[in-house]
Amino acid sequence: MWWRTSSRNWGSSNPPVPARLLCLLLALILWGGAAAAQERHPVQPELRERLKDAVERSESFENRFVAQVWLMDMSQRLASQVQDYDERLELLRQVHFEAQRVNLRPELVLAVIEVESNFNRYAISPVGARGLMQIMPFWLEEIGRPDDNLFEVETNLRFGTTILRHYLDKENGDLTRALARYNGSLGQTWYPERVYRAMEKRWYRH
Repeated sequence: MWWRTSSRNWGSSNPPVPARLLCLLLALILWGGAAAAQERHPVQPELRERLKDAVERSESFENRFVAQVWLMDMSQRLASQVQDYDERLELLRQVHFEAQRVNLRPELVLAVIEVESNFNRYAISPVGARGLMQIMPFWLEEIGRPDDNLFEVETNLRFGTTILRHYLDKENGDLTRALARYNGSLGQTWYPERVYRAMEKRWYRH
């Protein structure tokens, strides 16, 4: 699997296109027409600055056609967890956007969300982590945005993807260690293994 075997590709947001997506692309062409317990002590200054920058940035999809194909495929996979069609597409659009913004694979972000909250945007962990990607509230104070709402999808995804990208860079592309840092279990592999299983089961089928 690409997320285990090719460390050089951990940060890329453009995975190999599965056969089913190639068929879907061809069909569209023919018809004319995609928490976590983050480290609390000490707070890393570089991550604080990265989060500050992230919440102020806004960019568009680089390739809208590929994004639309991805949304169609992923919508079917997410249907059992998010039943409302419009809500599902909007969530997937934002996941795709935030993943591309920090050069992460959208499928990886979806797997993390499944493990962290099972797509419950109002989830709260026993230690107080909030939302889809289970963000610790102390980050709002750390970057001077105490009024931001971590139950708001865009805010939560922006924090979560930025934090995961930071840990992936810190670990020089080692996704297992980056995921363990995200969960607060560095040195153990049970959490990365859960994310990998979610990926294999739902988010990256050939």
